[in-house]
Amino acid sequence: MRQLLFAAVVCATVGIAAFGGQNPQTQPPPSADPYLNNPTAGTAAFPLAAPAGKDSNARAVAPPGAVNQGPFNPATWKYGPAFNAPPAAKIWNPVRLKMQQGNKLTGGTLFSATDPATYCAMANAGYDFIWTEMQHDQRDWQAVARMWRTCPNAKAVPGVRVAYTDEREIQHALDAGALVIVVPTVDTAAEAIEARNWTYFPPLGRRSSGGGQAFDANMWGGVSGGYRSTINDNIVLIVMIETLEGLANADEIAKVPGVTAIFAASNDIGNFSGFRQGTPDYERAINIVHDSALKAGVRLCGPLAWRDRPDFTCFQAGSEIAAITRGVSAELGPLANTQARPEAGPFAVARVP
Repeated sequence: MRQLLFAAVVCATVGIAAFGGQNPQTQPPPSADPYLNNPTAGTAAFPLAAPAGKDSNARAVAPPGAVNQGPFNPATWKYGPAFNAPPAAKIWNPVRLKMQQGNKLTGGTLFSATDPATYCAMANAGYDFIWTEMQHDQRDWQAVARMWRTCPNAKAVPGVRVAYTDEREIQHALDAGALVIVVPTVDTAAEAIEARNWTYFPPLGRRSSGGGQAFDANMWGGVSGGYRSTINDNIVLIVMIETLEGLANADEIAKVPGVTAIFAASNDIGNFSGFRQGTPDYERAINIVHDSALKAGVRLCGPLAWRDRPDFTCFQAGSEIAAITRGVSAELGPLANTQARPEAGPFAVARVP
């Protein structure tokens, strides 16, 4: 027993000595200091910076070589070339391309689903874009962003009807990857300009460059020419004419630069006019929207039921629920709705779906 104890003590002593004889390299603690381990710390040069503690008079005098000379004036500012699209850049949004070609396109409505699998099934079902409903549904932008990033390469591109002309709504949509923006209840050219401003980057608009998953390589960050430089040429902005005020100002609304299409809102034009489709007053209202689109040279949109109506080329199709119902009916044919009816129990009485 004493021999075992002695051997253990000797081993421990040798181990400690061996360990102590080593020179372990100590790692510096983590640091966010950008100058840490920087041999040239503090030597960065800023040749055009204002001298320390001195008024540079930059508001009145431009530095040598500046494009914009004279007193600073936003109204006469010449926008720089930093974000110009490459000269040979091609349209990469298939919806924008199809509109330019004059072909008819469809948007499938995702009304209330938040499951990415449902969104992706809709996006690969044959539509040109998905009309994600954010005006009349209660889901949040986090749920929408999750659906869009699940299948960014689906056949249909992500689109959305936002709730109103608002920087927060439109910015959330675009930063999450929307390629089609639908803005409801636009009554004036000023509202259309507001929608345009938050949809487009400068110089056409006022969209802030704050990042988001739209810039990621697995969405649009890897497009030829870069997302920031090419998205203004690829985004689609559709404004909806729904009210009597909108009808009165439809010509001016349609002419706002950046508006890609105007949408004749079939339900709400009836709601705000008091007349049903097919009546002379209702049809007059729709024709006002029609005429405004033609005069401005923009696309004319409406419900899918109007796909044969003259000059309408983009359409909102039904919801995911309607698509499931139609799909099952088409699949089952005469076998649909042939359930047995028991004489007793909860299924004996016909139920309202």
